[in-house]
Amino acid sequence: MERKEIDGSGRVSVITPVYNGEAHLPNMLNSVLAQTWPCIEMILSDDGSTDGTLSVAEGYREKFAARGYTLRIVEGEHKNASAAINRGLPFVTGEYLIWPDSDDVLERESVERRVRFLEENPACLCVRSLSYYFDWQTGAPRPADEQQGDMDKADLFWDILEGRSFVCCGCYMLRTEPFFAIYPERRIPEYCVGQNFQMLLPFLYRHGCPTLQERLYGVAVRPGSHSRTPLTQPQEEKKYADYERLVDEMAALCGIESRVEQERIACWKAGRQYHLALKYRRWRKAMGALGRLRRLGGLRAGEAAKEFVWAIFHSTWIWRKLYPVYRRFFHER
Repeated sequence: MERKEIDGSGRVSVITPVYNGEAHLPNMLNSVLAQTWPCIEMILSDDGSTDGTLSVAEGYREKFAARGYTLRIVEGEHKNASAAINRGLPFVTGEYLIWPDSDDVLERESVERRVRFLEENPACLCVRSLSYYFDWQTGAPRPADEQQGDMDKADLFWDILEGRSFVCCGCYMLRTEPFFAIYPERRIPEYCVGQNFQMLLPFLYRHGCPTLQERLYGVAVRPGSHSRTPLTQPQEEKKYADYERLVDEMAALCGIESRVEQERIACWKAGRQYHLALKYRRWRKAMGALGRLRRLGGLRAGEAAKEFVWAIFHSTWIWRKLYPVYRRFFHER
């Protein structure tokens, strides 16, 4: 595959993976065209769409050319978002990189505000903004589904991994040179879950990322989107297992060797396994995960005892009989 050299000082490369985005893709492309920053290359990576996505994208070529931006459309068979990202990475020539989702939108100064920050702070290799959530059909505000975390903190690796801060993809801007130092082959690990952990965790383990406290990225809430599609129990259990394998690969890529950090990752796994087991009333698995959490120091003795009693109570025959009644009278009225 053709590989471009990074030669564009000030250029921002925008990689957007898209799958069956005929209805919502124009919102993203229009928001890119409306940017106040003058030097942008748009790399749209189609993940085997079966609707009119490619026709919509082709209709924007002249608009991008008239704006002075470049538009490259990359096609491939349907796999996943990380595979789509990989199809676009070889064509990156910009000094900076962002990867917004195909159904979201960039505020007009989203790119410029972040580039200006990195220009004014050359020691910073990454910056992020805040986001806002909106209903895709009505535009009405919607509550965020990620925690903001400590906005004054730049050391974000553990906060991202452990869910105390957001991974909202279009909020981040990376300098491409240090990013490709991590991925010299211009390929991130391909999993059916996520692409943001692959893009962010190895980078944030090495580099700090300050936060511009401005809402420069809009997240569309669509019931049919990949991240909001209801999963069956086997699908959710597979998703959790895939994330664990992904994080193991990220830890190896980061060179995490200290026992303390390895145990912290094991703690993250045990906590997720515990809550997933509780959700599906798999009590034996829940108890095993709870025990691992306690041994790894993820819970103090009192907290572990409380969780143990709570899980035991919920696993009893009487609770299973009473729970539907409890739901009906206290939650469904």
